[in-house]
Amino acid sequence: MSILAWLILGLIAGFIASKLVNNSGEGMILDIVLGIVGAFVGGFLFSFAGAAPVTGFNLYSVIVAVIGSVVVLVLYHAIVGRRSIGT
Repeated sequence: MSILAWLILGLIAGFIASKLVNNSGEGMILDIVLGIVGAFVGGFLFSFAGAAPVTGFNLYSVIVAVIGSVVVLVLYHAIVGRRSIGT
């Protein structure tokens, strides 16, 4: 996949995962980064389980990337924690 395709896949996966995890995005750059990392994590988890990893820019790859992004976001929130504004 090209760099542009990875960025678009990461943006889509990060946005969907952010909405699933906490109903608000983390910001466009962080959504893209977490989405791309999530695509790698999802690909690793799916290949570890015997399924196909991210195969290109298609619906299956978006689902794999979203699942990986949800895992990454849950870990991100567990490590960074919820910051309250004004504190």
